[in-house]
This record gives sequence, structure tokens and C-alpha cells, in this order.
Amino acid sequence: MAGWKDKRRVMQRYDLTAKMYEERYAEEQKTKYKTALKNVDIAGSMVLDVGCGSGLFFREVASKSEIAVGVDFSRKLLLKAKERADGFGNCVVLQADADHLPFEDASFDVIFAFTVLQNMPKPAVTLKELMRVAEIGGRVVITGLKKAFPLNKFMDTLESFGTNIVSFVDSADLNCYIAILESVM
Repeated sequence: MAGWKDKRRVMQRYDLTAKMYEERYAEEQKTKYKTALKNVDIAGSMVLDVGCGSGLFFREVASKSEIAVGVDFSRKLLLKAKERADGFGNCVVLQADADHLPFEDASFDVIFAFTVLQNMPKPAVTLKELMRVAEIGGRVVITGLKKAFPLNKFMDTLESFGTNIVSFVDSADLNCYIAILESVM
């Protein structure tokens, strides 16, 4: 049950900071988005943004993807994301737990999880769930906050599934690692 209590604390923290989230993190997130999108093609794809927050990523993917679905645990951030999604004809949001996504196996071509793993009690469980909803051969883009994940721990988590790491970015201008994995499940 400790996992649920941890998740609930994270949800409450993001609910409390929803109003100032973009002011604090928008530029940092945009840098991550641009770096990730240089290394993955989303044209015509079914895109899932796990931990979508206020929906900032929709600006980057709406015009290129067939559909973009954003999920988050924080209801208050999702309200902001919904407002943003409503501005695009192909973006939707819903509240969901990243460890128990309400989608069938192999539902998405490309999955993004920016700033998610370090908030999860069992990152390997979360990664397994992301792989489950990714189409075989699809891409799963994961970030790992450097202050939360030593590089070897992050790599161990990624490699525990026998996934193919297509691209890996460890840049001094980012506070996280960005890994692009190929789904093999």
C-alpha cells in the first residue's frame, strides 16, 4: 500500500502547484521536448503523453500526430491540459495512473513520459506498463531526472526489459537523461 500513498502525495503536490507549474517549468520542459523530438518521428502517429501535466506538449505534437492523448494523475493540472487540448482538434486528456493505463495493449505508436519515472514508487513497473501500451516497434521516450537517478540506476531500469535503446541523450544543458526505446513487448 506504500505505493498508493506515495502516488497520492505526488498527486497532491502537483495539485497544489498547478497554478504556478508552467511559470516554473515551461522553459525546462520545452527544452526536453525539442531534444526528444529531434530523435523520434511522430508524423501521423497515435501519441500518448504520460504525465502530461498542463498539456504544454500538445503544442509540439498536435499538428504532426494523428491523435495525442494526455494522461496525468493530477486533476488540477488536467483541467489546464483540457483547456489547451480543446484548442486542437486531435488532443484529449484523461486522469489515469501511469502504472495502470486504461488502454489496450499496443495502442500507441509513440509514448512520451517526461518527468514521470522519478515520481513513481516502482519505476520498472511504470516502464513495463508504458511498454505494454506501445505498439511493437513503437517508440517510448523516457526521461530520468539526474538528481533522482544516478546514470547507472537509470540505465539498469531501462535495460531490465531487454529493450532496444534507439537513442540516449545526456546533455549538460538538460537536468535529465532522455532515452528513446523501441518497444519489443
